[in-house]
Amino acid sequence: MIRARWPKVSAASLLTETPMPARHVPAARPARQRGTVARSKTLGLGDYLQKILTARVYDVAVETPLELAKSLSLRIANRVFLKREDSQQVFSFKLRGAYNKMVHLTPEQLRRGVICASAGNHAQGVALGAGRLGCKALIVMPTTTPRLKIDAVRALGGEVVLQGESYSDAYAHALQLEKQLGLTFVHPFDDPDVIAGQGTIAMEILRQHPGPIDAVFVAIGGGGLISGVAAYIKAVRPEIKVIGVQMTDSDAMIRSVKAGKRVILGDVGLFSDGTAVKQVGIETFRLTRELVDDFMTVDTDAVCAAIKDVFQDTRSILEPAGAMAVAAVKQYVAKHHAKGQTLVAIACGANMNFDRLRFVAERADVGEEREALLAVTIPEERGSFKKFCELIGPRAVTEFNYRISDERRAHVFVGLSTTQRGESTTLADMFNRQGFQAIDLTKDELAKLHLRHMVGGRSELAADERLYRFLFPERPGALMKFLASLHPGWNISLFHYRNQGADYGRILVGIQVPRQDKKAFREFLGTLNYSYVDETDNAAYRLFLR
Repeated sequence: MIRARWPKVSAASLLTETPMPARHVPAARPARQRGTVARSKTLGLGDYLQKILTARVYDVAVETPLELAKSLSLRIANRVFLKREDSQQVFSFKLRGAYNKMVHLTPEQLRRGVICASAGNHAQGVALGAGRLGCKALIVMPTTTPRLKIDAVRALGGEVVLQGESYSDAYAHALQLEKQLGLTFVHPFDDPDVIAGQGTIAMEILRQHPGPIDAVFVAIGGGGLISGVAAYIKAVRPEIKVIGVQMTDSDAMIRSVKAGKRVILGDVGLFSDGTAVKQVGIETFRLTRELVDDFMTVDTDAVCAAIKDVFQDTRSILEPAGAMAVAAVKQYVAKHHAKGQTLVAIACGANMNFDRLRFVAERADVGEEREALLAVTIPEERGSFKKFCELIGPRAVTEFNYRISDERRAHVFVGLSTTQRGESTTLADMFNRQGFQAIDLTKDELAKLHLRHMVGGRSELAADERLYRFLFPERPGALMKFLASLHPGWNISLFHYRNQGADYGRILVGIQVPRQDKKAFREFLGTLNYSYVDETDNAAYRLFLR
């Protein structure tokens, strides 16, 4: 655990002729990267406090709300506050630091124009600031940047160049263009003015909540946000913990702090594109190493669950980077068995691509451990499927995939709703005790990403198969009622169902009906109270399944 070691510095002391001496952060390595700001001296805590207090951010930014997440707080028995930076006009905190940097440029620098590298949110801040200050802005963005962010930058007047697969790739290209075109580089995180601009978030938090705060959780990409937040909090309220949060596959800052020097990741995960940084900044590493109390990592499923948590409390949808702090709060409470604490999560962005919501919705329940995914082997004999359904009982079925493939055994991929963590293991044990071999796939990435969509294919055993799509009202027990209504005389050879949250459930069923039973089967369909479509002659079915 990293402990802050700077004394408290009062705001009043900065207004006197002789400021209170502050203990400085240990000096960083003397080498300077192009694109960062040259530093004539090492800035101490008092210097940063003064820069934050005098930052020019409110020309473009607003003081965002600090809101209690009522449902989440009740569920985890702690007071969780959300600092709603997603409510800025560019839906991210980044405009604070970008504008504070640009407003300090000389008229000549503004005349020549500015350039930046960004995964999207900083780019919008620079484009907005450039429009406000009347200068041109060239923005280099990774090719993996969500289209939503690219379009937003262009709408604000920025010129976009796409280069590389990560922020670091775009950064290297931006430095080349900076030199070629004579532009001024506006760094997304490794600059004192940018850091000070982001630090105004902490200033607002402590003004909005003057009472006790146990910890503030902050997402880390390059480190600008956490550096500014930690500098202000440790100057004014050093008893408050500052906890940094990174994705498990993009943890450059955590590795750097552990190593005692900045490390470069060979690759970074792109789900949280806003924090996908291969190497943190010189100044941000220096500040973070000294000031941040602790670090946590969160995975994709946990972030998806956090996006859902925030939506339920606010009806707003955060981007992955914006929800990382919320995911860490939940993880922190579970790990430390915290009760009654006051915890603040900075919801730092909401630039979410709409088409990513499908993935988020699918993984949210797994991340919250509200869904268990199991592979269950059932004997291919009369009555075994009914027994399997009876074992499921009243529990909601979220997914059910099956394709006949063996004369003796049936392999079923099933999703079941759960109410508590670790319940998937209990369910697997229950099926095994009842003679059905079961494997818990809840934490299996291959199963969650791919296998659930691949159960099927052709089968030589699927003779006389007919294919039907059924529609039924989506309510508890409806799937089991549908299964119970199927005639035991005809074998189910294919079954696919996934709860999509719609009003009606959709099921694809393959049923083996001998030719002599066709008339009886049609009569049976007439007795069902479900809408259906005969897909037996569907071209796609004939190509891939029959």
